[in-house]
Amino acid sequence: MANQITHPTIVDGWFREISDTMWPGQAMTLKVEKVLHHEKSKYQDVLIFKSTDYGNVLVLDNVIQATERDEFSYQEMITHLGLNSHPNPKKVLVIGGGDGGVLREVVKHESVEEAWICEIDEAVIRLSKEYLPEMAASYSHPKVKTHIGDGFQFLRDYQNTFDVIITDSSDPEGPAETLFQKAYFELLRGALTEKGVITTQAESMWLHLPIIKDLKKACSEVFPVAEYAYTTIPTYPSGQIGFMVCSKDKNANVKKPLRELPEATEEKLYRYYNKKIHETSFVLPTWVDKELSSL
Repeated sequence: MANQITHPTIVDGWFREISDTMWPGQAMTLKVEKVLHHEKSKYQDVLIFKSTDYGNVLVLDNVIQATERDEFSYQEMITHLGLNSHPNPKKVLVIGGGDGGVLREVVKHESVEEAWICEIDEAVIRLSKEYLPEMAASYSHPKVKTHIGDGFQFLRDYQNTFDVIITDSSDPEGPAETLFQKAYFELLRGALTEKGVITTQAESMWLHLPIIKDLKKACSEVFPVAEYAYTTIPTYPSGQIGFMVCSKDKNANVKKPLRELPEATEEKLYRYYNKKIHETSFVLPTWVDKELSSL
């Protein structure tokens, strides 16, 4: 075929996600139907392909960020664990998340008046609008405000502003590394209102327990409430990924949703999240609980 797009991660028609540092000794592979787009943005390598069984796939720096088939599990949980742990979220900020999936979930909450997104890489937004339209449709929502730029600077500029802040980051390698450190959480706390809540991507218990322990320790030094929850998702390494859910309110119990919807409404709005799964997502396997409860 003329002008066929190639990429080093795709060999013999299979995309391969390999990382000797983040998930040594294992790989995630997806069969490729067609490579749709590849570019080097100012910040990262961006690849989008159509897979045979998972729909369109967004890959940043050779790591899967979202697939059309299973993205809702991650987007729903990182969003609704946070928003339903706040009594009345009106202003919400998403840092990262340029694909628009988290935004799509944020605007499902009637209380939300403004849903901001701060994404450093315009390429992710532009290409998601083209190739992941179900996720990126949220950009046209009247409550959504988009800011292209650095999350750190944005947080410094907006002190005491947001009720909930969601950090939808990639793994703590390269540009996202600083999003896992105490100084970042202090900035988040400063940008939150009085009973503010954050959720942040917090890696896999199967692969990254030392990272999760460091993350929980950093969060606990900044927030009086800091808990680890998780979801299942086939195309993230080990099929599981976690979230730190933290509150500025020392009396908050983020493990129980503060607001609930009737089951029929939940079924209409969500494919993964529900009030029962909110609570059970904080119930950890014994070996993980032992490591984290001692912090």
